Amino acid sequence: MKRRDFLKTGAALAVGGFAGAAKPISGAAASITMSRLTAAPAARAVSLPTVRLGTLEVSRLILGSNPFWGYSHKSPQLDEEMKRHHTDERIMQILDEAAECGLTAVASPPDERWVKLWARYLEKGGRLKIWISQCHGSPEQMFEEIDRSIKAGARAIFIQGARVEEQFGRGNFNVLQSWIERIKEAGLPAGAAAHWPEIHPELERRKFPTDFYYQCMYNASKTSDYSAAEREKAVATIERLEKPVIAYKILGAGRLTASEGFEYAFNHIKRKDGVCVGIYAQKAIDQIRQNATYTEMLTTK
Repeated sequence: MKRRDFLKTGAALAVGGFAGAAKPISGAAASITMSRLTAAPAARAVSLPTVRLGTLEVSRLILGSNPFWGYSHKSPQLDEEMKRHHTDERIMQILDEAAECGLTAVASPPDERWVKLWARYLEKGGRLKIWISQCHGSPEQMFEEIDRSIKAGARAIFIQGARVEEQFGRGNFNVLQSWIERIKEAGLPAGAAAHWPEIHPELERRKFPTDFYYQCMYNASKTSDYSAAEREKAVATIERLEKPVIAYKILGAGRLTASEGFEYAFNHIKRKDGVCVGIYAQKAIDQIRQNATYTEMLTTK
C-alpha cells in the first residue's frame, strides 16, 4: 500500500471506533496490514521509533497531558468535560494503555495532583516509566517547580512556552538561561517550549545550553491562529533547528484529523525529532493505537 492509501484506510481499521470507515483491503496487503494494525498491543512486543533528548531516549511519540487537566483550547464547556472525565484512575489507565502501544514517555506539569498521581502510579507498577516535566509556574515559582520536578523523579524538564515567551519578549535571556542551567545542574536534559516561531532559532544563535525544544505547530499563544500559514511558519523553524524538536499541537487542538496532522508533521520534521499528542476519548486506547501506528509507519527506517 502507498503511504497515503494507508493513512486513509489502514489506520482506520486499527481502531474499533473507525470500523467500517474504509473499504476492505484484499490480498497480501490485507494480510500484512491487518496483522500489524489490529493485533492487541498487549499480545506482542510493541516498540516505537525513538529519539534522544540529550542523554534520554524516548519514543518518537510522547503522550501529552493537556486533556487530563482540561486544557482543550476550544471552549470552557469542553475544558470542564475533560476535567470530569479524567479522574486519577482514568489517567493511570491511559498511561498503561500508552505503554502497551509502545509509548515510553508522558509530558506533564509538576503540579501537586500530578506529582502525587505519578508516585502512586509507579508504586502500583505502572508501565510507563518516563515523565518529562513541563514547568509552567510564574517566574517567582520557576526554580521551585524545577526542584519539585527533580525530587519527584522527572527524567527531563522543559520550560513551558508561555513562560519562555514572557522572558523572550522582555529580552530577559539571562532569566531563561538561569532556569535552563538549574535543570542542567541536576544532570537532566533541559528544554524550552515556544508557540512563536522566532524563539528557538534565537536561542540556538545565542548558544543556549538546551538539549531539546518543544515547538507548537501553531502560534496559539500570541494570536490563537490555527491557520495553515502559521503551521508553515512553525515547520520552517523546525527545519532550521539542529537540536531535537518535539512538535506539539500537530492536530491543531483537535481541529485536524489524525491522518492529516500526523502526515503533515512527519513530512516536515527530521528523523531526530518527535511529536507530543494528548488523548481525549471514551476508549483512549483506540486513539493511542492509531497514533502509534501512524508514528511507526511514517517514520523513515
